[in-house]
Amino acid sequence: MLLSVKNYKNKKVLVTGGAGFIGSHLTNRLVNAGAKVSVVVKYNSIINCPRLLKVWDKINIIESDLRNMDSVASLKNFSFDYVFHFAAYNHVGDSFRHVTENINSNLFSTISLFDHGPKFKKFIHIGSSEIYGKQKKIPFDAKEIPVPMSPYALAKYSSELYARLKSRQTKNNLICIRPFNTFGPYQSEKAIIPELIIKCLLGKDIKTTSGEQTREFNYVENIIDGILLACNKITNLDHPINLGSNNPIKIKNLVKKIHKYTNSKSKLKIGAIKHRPNEIWKMQAENKFVTKNLGWKPSVSFDDGLKKSIEWYKKFVKLYIDRKSFFKNLL
Repeated sequence: MLLSVKNYKNKKVLVTGGAGFIGSHLTNRLVNAGAKVSVVVKYNSIINCPRLLKVWDKINIIESDLRNMDSVASLKNFSFDYVFHFAAYNHVGDSFRHVTENINSNLFSTISLFDHGPKFKKFIHIGSSEIYGKQKKIPFDAKEIPVPMSPYALAKYSSELYARLKSRQTKNNLICIRPFNTFGPYQSEKAIIPELIIKCLLGKDIKTTSGEQTREFNYVENIIDGILLACNKITNLDHPINLGSNNPIKIKNLVKKIHKYTNSKSKLKIGAIKHRPNEIWKMQAENKFVTKNLGWKPSVSFDDGLKKSIEWYKKFVKLYIDRKSFFKNLL
């Protein structure tokens, strides 16, 4: 059962990155709860924002590029109860090749938003578990000092630090949340779970590393529950919050599970590719704060979340990847 969001009725809310994966799920939930939602997007076009299709006519679209100070200045006269800051460059591997774009999107957009953006009563900064890097202590504790292992992680950590700096200076009401790996409908196929599901559904070979590294994966609606609970119950916390299940799985076992649930004929070639540079071998959330102080726990189990996602991607593959089906529906 999903978290009730009745406390958000008629609240003025801004979601940056609202056309993205997690941001769009939050946007849909808030709209259905009766919130007055504004979304920052680069293009005021449903073609570029298909995740918002169901609520497009119910939200206020603000066309702005947060990397550009002149563009962000268009937000100056707005005022919101809550700002949920999701906007980001979010691919870890590609960030090694797109360093400048990554820094501009993940750090300078946050600087522009705080220095030239709207007024707000509470700011919820969405970080990433990737910032921890290689930690000696497992599961990852939010009190430990991060050791970023990628340009993406470095930029996300810098963004969080700047938000905390501004909060100390201005006494703004700030919450910093670090979600751990998230999955579900509408996620880009660049992420590991949708990539595996789509390849399995299409019967393509699955090539992976040895798969000994562990990750925890959280169904997107569980993460939305945690974000909304934090916004409801916390005021200006002076430390970041881990949001995750503390329930890891080896990547090779994830591959086998998805292969089984999709009844796939794909050939599994585990160990066929090398590990990426600076591989983090274990990522796991120490989550006592959210479980004890917020009363958060996953409402959708990992396996049920996988099955829900597989059903969604079956429709996605039929509509967008099956060429005969695609052109039939398009025409």
